[in-house]
Amino acid sequence: MSPEIGQLLLTLSMAAAFVQTLVGMGLIKQPLSLQNRLMMNIVAIHAIGLFSAMICLGYSFITDDFSVLYVALNSHTDLPVQYKVAAIWGAHEGSLLLWVFLLSIWGLLLALSKKFNQQTMDLKIKSLGFIGLISFGFIVFILYTSNPFERLFPIPVQGRSLNPLLQDPALVMHPPILYAGYVGLAVPFSLALASLITVKHEALQYQWAGIARVWTIAPWLFLTGGIALGSWWAYYELGWGGWWFWDPVENASLMPWLTATALVHSLIVTDQMRLFNAMSILLAIISFSLSLLGTFLVRSGILISVHSFASDPTRGMFILMLLGFFTGGALILYSLRLKKERRLQLKIFSRESLLLLNNVFLCTAAGLILIGTLYPLLVELFDAGKLSVGPPYFNFVFLIPFLPMLFFMGWGVFSTWQNSELKDLISRTKWIFLSAILLSIIVTF
Repeated sequence: MSPEIGQLLLTLSMAAAFVQTLVGMGLIKQPLSLQNRLMMNIVAIHAIGLFSAMICLGYSFITDDFSVLYVALNSHTDLPVQYKVAAIWGAHEGSLLLWVFLLSIWGLLLALSKKFNQQTMDLKIKSLGFIGLISFGFIVFILYTSNPFERLFPIPVQGRSLNPLLQDPALVMHPPILYAGYVGLAVPFSLALASLITVKHEALQYQWAGIARVWTIAPWLFLTGGIALGSWWAYYELGWGGWWFWDPVENASLMPWLTATALVHSLIVTDQMRLFNAMSILLAIISFSLSLLGTFLVRSGILISVHSFASDPTRGMFILMLLGFFTGGALILYSLRLKKERRLQLKIFSRESLLLLNNVFLCTAAGLILIGTLYPLLVELFDAGKLSVGPPYFNFVFLIPFLPMLFFMGWGVFSTWQNSELKDLISRTKWIFLSAILLSIIVTF
């Protein structure tokens, strides 16, 4: 009975996400205060429905209900309880359910946020509408291609158990933390798109940036923790003797981390100096798009990875369609609705100029990693054989933007808004740079 209840709750959540989208897009006409109240209720129903669906799936694992195909493939009566819980997100279907559940939690937190006032209430409602649209797309995907509640008949006596590589304490924590970072980038993405369609007065053009800062830093922290925990797990579990192997799945998490880092810095300038609004919106779009690309690479099995535990190109193509829809739609909206910014002559050593340079380096690094990650796929697509791009390429190209970025980061800390003199920057940082060079020599040799 539990799987049927879970299926029903998942369907209810899909309907709630659809209504959430309609309210956010203004298709259900109500005064703003009533729209906000209705949106709060719908978002809560959506989140509670997905949480309850997760509970139903967890109950099936705990009770060893092998009539559920997903449980039979990923559990065993002798599997410890903590790994039965971790098995909920240990394979494709459950991990996608975790994905949309975490998205609903981010949406609920945004709905409960006190950072919005009467002027920005419409921004909040429309951003929740975009989150509802994303959730609706992925729940449809789950129900039609990746249903974790699918029944299995005849019922097997025993399950296959969880992949031995995944029977590790790190698995209990790593996917939820990493996914919280991936999915959390949907919030600045939605706020950025909402700002394009809600702002009627130039004075309100930059208000979204102040709100989006905390909603970018939070998923960035989760993404950082997920990457660090994954590196630690891979170090002792896979045994290659290193923390980072430039594996496609590792790269898939690093790329949105780099662009999200750039977004955090860009939002500071947009919020405080009323500059770089176009760049901040574009970085929000790129960061979430890269997180969707990471989901596609991990779940499609289209690139060979030691981290990939699912390989289904058909379902991967569905994710690719969602990626194309959300990224393409966002870029079209960006090109049509972006407002012109005021022109300002930047001083070369001002803080905003150095932050801009920092963002160029971060995005260059992400772009070079993207090229190296997808190049084998492009070669195979044109029937030119199979190849892999290894650590030597990534180690070399990553240094191209990384070394100068380290240099200018030091100046950025001591620079001031609008104007900084080169002589003052050198005076403030000379001993720091000398100490850094000396320490690098000592560590190297």
